Amino acid sequence: MPELIDTDKFSEAMRRKGVDLDRQRILISKLAGSEQEKDITKQPNCGGYGRIRHFRRRTTAGWPANPLPNDPAHKALGLPTTDVMHAQVFQNAVCNWRCWYCFVPFALLAGDEQNAGWLSAKELLDLYLAEPDSERAAMIDLTGGQPDLVPEWVPWMMSELRRRGLEGKVYLWSDDNLSNDYFWQHLTDADRELVATFRGYGRVACFKGFDADSFSYNTKAAPELFDRQFDLFARLLALGIDLYAYTTFTATRSDNIGDSMARFVDRLQSLEPNLPLRTVPLEVYVAGVVKERAEKQSFLPQANESLLHQRLAIDAWCRELEHRFSSDERAQSIADVPLAAASRR
Repeated sequence: MPELIDTDKFSEAMRRKGVDLDRQRILISKLAGSEQEKDITKQPNCGGYGRIRHFRRRTTAGWPANPLPNDPAHKALGLPTTDVMHAQVFQNAVCNWRCWYCFVPFALLAGDEQNAGWLSAKELLDLYLAEPDSERAAMIDLTGGQPDLVPEWVPWMMSELRRRGLEGKVYLWSDDNLSNDYFWQHLTDADRELVATFRGYGRVACFKGFDADSFSYNTKAAPELFDRQFDLFARLLALGIDLYAYTTFTATRSDNIGDSMARFVDRLQSLEPNLPLRTVPLEVYVAGVVKERAEKQSFLPQANESLLHQRLAIDAWCRELEHRFSSDERAQSIADVPLAAASRR
């Protein structure tokens, strides 16, 4: 069995590499010339530090549609809903887990300054605004890596957007792998209030598996950290952020998937009754960088088998939602699904 990541220790090391607090700079991956560039539809932009991503609602046959972040962004910006939305993506250059299916080469997750550059929120927005009007996306996606190793990144970007009069005009989206509590350790109350109240911000947090075994397989982290994800998500819910969830269902085993999925959905509903309706399962593929990694590290047969298991898991997920929610509830826009926790803020 491969050695598991010491998540807390590794998180501290990656944070030290990923942020310059004195100058308020973040280590951002340089995509131009990287291994990731060959998997990018359009050439990197923003001086090689950014890329345009096409968020598509349509998925493969038998897999639920993916309305994130399209529906929340369209709603916040007052735009008509479309099946494809463009986003300006910036990736921070550190991550504390090594999900085998990550489409980002691990070299861009290690905090290596040879593959990245130090940029402030001001400099990132300068690059974004320097793009031609016809090509500039209405959404900025802060991803990684693991953005919440540097939780300051989000409020720094918000402050700069507000300073330029762009709050509510540019949609800001960020993701979180639910691995640490740095959002509370390193942000001030004022920072967290800004994140909770900023107009035009959405956040998605990813549950990496539907049980402890699939979680550990996907992340290379200790299986007991599966439970931590729920604790962290509950704390985010309490802030009243416009919060959503992703989840991945690749697993090494296929036995008792139905029972495991029922327990997983139970736990989501224990946090918030409607949370499953604000949760999007992401289909994992083995292609490009991921396939090269699997071949190089000799786990391609296991990876392909886990893809078969995720098909069983998504079927179980769909059955659970059909059992627990009406057709009208399941048909509503994900951005309109109410959260009781938000109303209690």
